[in-house]
Amino acid sequence: MHILIIEDQHKTASFLAKGLTEEGFVVDIAINGMDGQHNIDHIHYDLIILDVMLPGKDGWSILADLRQAKKQTSVLLLTARDRIEDKVKGLELGADDYLVKPFAFSELLARIRSILRRGPVREINIIHIVDLEIDAIKHQVKRNGIRIDLTPKEFQLLLLMSRRQGQVLSRTFIAEQVWEINFNSDTNVVGVAIRRLRAKVDDDFEHKLIHTIRGVGYVFEKR
Repeated sequence: MHILIIEDQHKTASFLAKGLTEEGFVVDIAINGMDGQHNIDHIHYDLIILDVMLPGKDGWSILADLRQAKKQTSVLLLTARDRIEDKVKGLELGADDYLVKPFAFSELLARIRSILRRGPVREINIIHIVDLEIDAIKHQVKRNGIRIDLTPKEFQLLLLMSRRQGQVLSRTFIAEQVWEINFNSDTNVVGVAIRRLRAKVDDDFEHKLIHTIRGVGYVFEKR
């Protein structure tokens, strides 16, 4: 597996490259956004580890251009920006995961392996499944032509699940992506949010899309 690290902190980039090389990955490093973009344009990578704050061209722009070009290379955003708004922005731009600095290498490695197992997120701005339509740009949801009003968190949850159709998502993963990293897994907030979302998106319609996998999590698909 070939990984590109785009990181302007030399110490962090070298640490990551050393650890990943020892795990059997082939690793390239770019220390600014323009060099990183050049690598992306000329070399195929299985995964890009992308810092957000970069000289030359920031990570947001690199990610947006990557998805605009219809490239489905997996992207793990690695950044000190820990606001929920930044995490949501990264996922909506098409990142596969978002890890906040400082981090443990073991967690980074686990996330990389998880991303590579499940493959890249399908970055689509208009999502259709059965009679459900989700517009990721306008933040609008319709089912059978009927407008469905969702709260911001409900919309984030629906978008997260719909972009990973057929993949079983754990409660911990959902909590990390929709709410915050290191979410207290003992709370029932995910289950409550799923029930509310089902009431709006599924209950009044023939085909159910949100399904519970007992003891594991949830999956979004037509059955």
